[in-house]
Amino acid sequence: MADILIRNIKGLVQVRAAGIDRVAGKAMSELPVLENAYLHLNNGVIQAYGRMEELPVIHASEEIDATGRYVFPSFVDSHTHLVFAASREEEFVMKIKGASYAEIAAKGGGILNSARKLQQTSDDELYERALLRANEIMATGTGAVEIKSGYGLTTRDELRMLRIARRIGNETPLTVKTTFLGAHAIPAGIIQSDYIKLIIDEMIPAVAAEKLADYIDVFCEQGFFTMDETERIVETGKQFGMKPRIHANQLHRSGGVQVGVKTGALSVDHLENIGVEEIEALKNSTVMPTALPGAAFFLGLPFPPARQLIEAALPLAIASDYNPGSAPSGNMPLMVSLACIKMKMTPEEAINAATLNTAAALELQHTHGSITPGKVANVYITTPMSGIAYMPYAFGSRVIDRVILKGKII
Repeated sequence: MADILIRNIKGLVQVRAAGIDRVAGKAMSELPVLENAYLHLNNGVIQAYGRMEELPVIHASEEIDATGRYVFPSFVDSHTHLVFAASREEEFVMKIKGASYAEIAAKGGGILNSARKLQQTSDDELYERALLRANEIMATGTGAVEIKSGYGLTTRDELRMLRIARRIGNETPLTVKTTFLGAHAIPAGIIQSDYIKLIIDEMIPAVAAEKLADYIDVFCEQGFFTMDETERIVETGKQFGMKPRIHANQLHRSGGVQVGVKTGALSVDHLENIGVEEIEALKNSTVMPTALPGAAFFLGLPFPPARQLIEAALPLAIASDYNPGSAPSGNMPLMVSLACIKMKMTPEEAINAATLNTAAALELQHTHGSITPGKVANVYITTPMSGIAYMPYAFGSRVIDRVILKGKII
C-alpha cells in the first residue's frame, strides 16, 4: 500500500467527524471544506488531515503538491446497471424520430433487447465490457458502486450477471455492492404470474445460495410490476438476507415509494413522478430518496422535485443509473451538474447527495463518502479550480486530474 501525502490542498472537501452518516433538509447545504490543507493516506485508509501550518513531519513514500486544486472523497454511485452486453443507440435514434417507449418495445427494443443480447454473450465478453465501464467511472471519480442484474431474465443469466458484478469488485479497486433485479421486466413468451413464481421459487434461492446479492430490487411501474407483486418479491428476498431497494415512480405514480416505505427499503430510486403523498410517506421512514438525473435528462422526463424533498427535511441521494437504455453515462460529475442545473440543488447539496448520502444508501457510511480518519482512502484531486461550484458549473469538462482508490493512484 502506498503511503501518500497530499500537500497545499486549496480546499479539502467533505471533512467530517466519524458518526455523521447522512445529511437531510437544511443540513444538506452544509459542506465542510478545510482550506490550505494536507491529507495523509496510509495502508489504504485516511490517516490524518489538517491545515498546512499544522503539518507534522511525515515521511511518505509519495508526495503530491495540490496547489490550486481541491481534494474530494470519491463519489459513491448507488444505482447502476453496469453489466450489460451492448449499447442501444439504435433505440436512441428511434426516440429522436418520435417513437414512444411502447413502440420501441413492440419492435423488440427496451429491456428485452438487452436481455436477448446478454443471453448471447459469453461470460468473458461480458466481463471485459463491464471492466471498460468500471475503468471509465473510476476515471471520473467514482470509488464505490452498486451493480444490478436484470438483463438476464433467466435464472442462469441473472446468476451470470451477479457473478460478473462480484468479479468487478474483486479484480478492480472499486468497492462493489450487488443487487438482484430479476423483476426488471417480463420475458417474452411467459405470463406474469409464472415469471413471478420463477423469481420467488427459483431465482432468489439460487442467488442466495451463492451469496451473490446484497440487495433485491423490483421495477415497480405500470406495465411492469404492481405494488403487491413488488412487495411479495422483496419480502421473499428479505427472508433470504437481501435488503430491498426499489425502482419507484419513474414513469407514473406507481406506488413504488409507498412499497419502499412499507418494506423498509434502503432506498427508492428515480422519483420523477412523485407528489405530496409520496413525500409524506418518506417523512416517517429511514428510506433514502434517490434521484437519477441522467435518466430524466436522457428520456426527457420531469426531474425529481429536489427542492420539495429537501424542504420537507428529507435527505436526497444522487446516482447515475448507468445503463444502455435510459442513462448511458456513469459520469458522476455530470450527474452533479444536472442536479444543480435541472433540479436547482446547490453545489453543496449535490455533492453531499453524491457522496455521504449515496454511501448511506449502500450501507457504506462507515467506510466511504467523506474525508474521515479510518475511512477507505478513496479520493480524487481536481484540476486547478476557483471554487467547488466550478465543478457542476463546468459541466462535461474534465475537472478530475488524479484518482486514488484504496490508497493507490489509479
